[in-house]
Amino acid sequence: MDKALTSLDWSLVQTFLAVSESGSLSEAARQLGVSQPTVGRQVQKIEETLGVTLFHRQARGFALTSCGASLVPHARAMAEAVQAFAIAAAGHDHTLSGTVRITASVFTAHHHLPPIIARIRAAEPDIQIDLVPSDTSENLLYREADIAVRMYRTEQLDIVTKHLGALDIGLYAAKTYLDRRGWPTAFPDIFQHDLVGYDRSDLILRGLREGGVEAQRDWFATRTDHHGTYWELVRAGCGIGFAQTSVAENDPLVERLLPDMPLPTLPLWLAAHDSIRRTPRVRRVWDLLEEGLTPFVS
Repeated sequence: MDKALTSLDWSLVQTFLAVSESGSLSEAARQLGVSQPTVGRQVQKIEETLGVTLFHRQARGFALTSCGASLVPHARAMAEAVQAFAIAAAGHDHTLSGTVRITASVFTAHHHLPPIIARIRAAEPDIQIDLVPSDTSENLLYREADIAVRMYRTEQLDIVTKHLGALDIGLYAAKTYLDRRGWPTAFPDIFQHDLVGYDRSDLILRGLREGGVEAQRDWFATRTDHHGTYWELVRAGCGIGFAQTSVAENDPLVERLLPDMPLPTLPLWLAAHDSIRRTPRVRRVWDLLEEGLTPFVS
């Protein structure tokens, strides 16, 4: 076998995989944390090393050739093997120091986690925390995060989860809005008001339809999919919206509407790769997260 092939640099394969999945040098560079020219040079180098053309260069990005497409499953298998290697090694780290990477939704990361992380840092000053606010699912199998705080139970193999409870949801509006438009006294009344909803997400629409209300997107006069911005729109007086009661009840700018109206709750889960959770620093942060989040759930 060609010596160049047997010593193929993993970073080149990683770059090939990132470009093949994104179709873009710039997006691959963002994912890998390097510059776009570096990605371009690495693509050229792996093609020269293998002696094949992996991509068609197009005006809108990079498209796989038939040869490139045939190599993607092998590149993914290599990525999984490298991650399994790293996870197995991390599982043997017995020190109560180092970095723990936590991912959570933007809303949870903003409203719930900062004081909890402050307590973690005070209790364990040798543990550093990376917080990743994201409304997309960080992949625990690829070490994109060590611990995830999620609103659903992950079904991935080798991921250990713990259900902490449920976050209560309420209906809220800014006092300035209510002074201007009046209070709804029954659930049907809210549809005569301005509503704050989601843009591309159909989560609110599905929830209302499951409750027997054939809601439509244009019923919501203001829309955004960013949960933190959504809450700021409600607080600013754009209309009636939904929020976690543990956050909204402490906000002097809003009032809760129809508190006796039953609404779905949000389940709250912790998740981590089984091997990673066994490391002392991750287990310690897991326990402190559980302790800090439990008062917010019912």
